Amino acid sequence: MIDDLKKINIHSIELRRISLPLVTPFRTSFSTENHRDILLVRVETDDAVGWGECVSGNEPLYSNEYVEGSQRVMIDHLIPRLFAFRSRAMSAHDVAQILRPVKDHRMAKAALEAAILDAQLRENNVSLATHLGSIHELVPSGVSVGIANSLDELVTTVGGYLDEGYARIKLKIEPGWDIEPVRVIRKTFGDQVPLQVDANTAFTREDGPLLAQLDPFNLLLIEQPLPEDDITGHALIARQVGTPICLDESIVSSHVAIDAIERGACSIVNIKAGRVGGYLEAVRIHNVCQQRGVPVWCGGMLETGIGRAMNVALAGLPNFTLTGDISASERFWKQDIVQQPIRLESGQVRLPSGSGAGFEIDGPFLSDVTTSTITLRSEN
Repeated sequence: MIDDLKKINIHSIELRRISLPLVTPFRTSFSTENHRDILLVRVETDDAVGWGECVSGNEPLYSNEYVEGSQRVMIDHLIPRLFAFRSRAMSAHDVAQILRPVKDHRMAKAALEAAILDAQLRENNVSLATHLGSIHELVPSGVSVGIANSLDELVTTVGGYLDEGYARIKLKIEPGWDIEPVRVIRKTFGDQVPLQVDANTAFTREDGPLLAQLDPFNLLLIEQPLPEDDITGHALIARQVGTPICLDESIVSSHVAIDAIERGACSIVNIKAGRVGGYLEAVRIHNVCQQRGVPVWCGGMLETGIGRAMNVALAGLPNFTLTGDISASERFWKQDIVQQPIRLESGQVRLPSGSGAGFEIDGPFLSDVTTSTITLRSEN
């Protein structure tokens, strides 16, 4: 990934809030979501418009970021720094350095960088997949299954996704909803179904023996069993459990990824561009993992077609050797805000073609679901 793109002049940045209901409630160990309050970023340049999607949640439960806070920090701190950049012409590769003085707020930064990158690539007539280094046209598609109200409901849900052709199932777990759901799914659908679990930080260091009870079920991995700041705890768990440990919430940068791998806290890494500050940092994490022989996979944050298309482009890189959470748009949305929603093709999804991230906005529908817009303009 070399920054050899022509730089762009940013004239305005629009922050657009939309409200979309989920097709079905999505329950994890920390919350149940019925709808998403989503913050979109629209960047206008001399010759293009670019879009980014902020993956902050409705509440600060997955991380310390949330939609209202992300919008506020963009308005008060991040966008003014972009507009004050010493040179009118800018590259998306400049964004992380410009915004570095503002601590954390990676999801907000990632959305701005994504919109600028999309616009810059469109001006240069280059696809996001090509720029990031993707080598595939299709990538296998996995689906994340929330905590169900009953085991029977879980079986019905998983069976439906397998009938649709999804290549891998991920079960959300929490204390009390852990061993038995996995046992039932294995008994019902067999060992041939690629299966993994995600705890979203719900367990403790003392739960190693409990998590070891998952070993007989031939899982691909156990994702983020302990709190995100407990790298040492994950290393301890990894020595007690035969199933590979994967880190998600803990991995916020390439530096943290290196630290976690070298300390034995994980043997697999989940990469979410929003969580790590953008797609360019996501590529760096991909690279440091590849250099150390650690496979990665692409996680999801209930994105619309904007973030979903960008995730597919990222998942085409060579070290994404495990199936990611890149489900079809219809998994979460009755109608998407893009004209080309992501669709399942025999258990795979296709990388978007065309310049930028390869989608076009469904303008009328976007207007229908918009709840607010704020436009900030450059004085240069």
